Amino acid sequence: MENLIFSLNATVPIFLMMILGLLFKKIGWIDDDFASKMNKFVFLVPLPVLVFEDLATVDFSKVWDLKFVLFCFAATLISIGISMGISFLWKDKSIQGEFIQASYRSSAALLGIAFIQNIYGDAGMAPLMIIGSVPLYNIMAVVVLSFFQPQPQKMTREVWAKTFKGIITNPIIIGIAAGLIWSALRIPMPAIVGKTVSNIGSCATPLGLMAMGATFDIRKAFQKVKPAAVASLMKLAGFAAVFLPAAVALGFRREQLVAILIMLGSATTVSCYVMAKNMGHEGTLTSSTVMLTTLFSAFTVTGWLYILKSMSLI
Repeated sequence: MENLIFSLNATVPIFLMMILGLLFKKIGWIDDDFASKMNKFVFLVPLPVLVFEDLATVDFSKVWDLKFVLFCFAATLISIGISMGISFLWKDKSIQGEFIQASYRSSAALLGIAFIQNIYGDAGMAPLMIIGSVPLYNIMAVVVLSFFQPQPQKMTREVWAKTFKGIITNPIIIGIAAGLIWSALRIPMPAIVGKTVSNIGSCATPLGLMAMGATFDIRKAFQKVKPAAVASLMKLAGFAAVFLPAAVALGFRREQLVAILIMLGSATTVSCYVMAKNMGHEGTLTSSTVMLTTLFSAFTVTGWLYILKSMSLI
């Protein structure tokens, strides 16, 4: 019951922020133009700052575990490959990019640290899970959304050059690079700068969620309910079922397993929607998947925790 309550406390406020955005749209406080600009702002400023903060403030040398980092990286990469393979089954090729991203990309950084701190009292393996998965999450999201555009283009040299430029100039990629460099060089974060960065980064989730709620179209969502349901099932159960037994077999226990579980089986992150909308995709499939995974993750994550606990693995 305690785990269920904790999971609900982590997920229900996220869902309510989306409902607030929908409500504000209905009463006229947010219109389509405002929601679009808010979405773009989140993509350009708070989201890259949030990623930068996650990486820049971690001293990886103190908790480094190469085996664990490589496992997180490999599991993430294979998950992306599985998502990409399944995406070719859909007749509507315009949803491929959104389906791939929504299927594999978790709220790993935010929920990973929160869960491990709640259970063990400190962040534990969360920073290493972040370095093993979050940069790859974001880099591959940019690549996938660039190559699987709703309107496919013939891949000429000019299109390749434009795609490559879009990847390296993407604000998320720049935030990752800056955060890794900052951490590697061990540059101190002055209190004033740290507080400012934290305040800006904290805007990303609430603004992104309200923008998503304001632009959510339930009629379009029902048109894409099948791929959204498949993506949600993969996100909440499929990847965890595949990789958790492998993690146990490799000897990972306690906070390592909790970090891997959150990486594999937590709700699809709201930044998926922000990136999809800002890179030319409709966003309906992504927002539907975020809503479904957010709604059900409290129960599925709790179920996974119960299984691991009953087996004395965490």
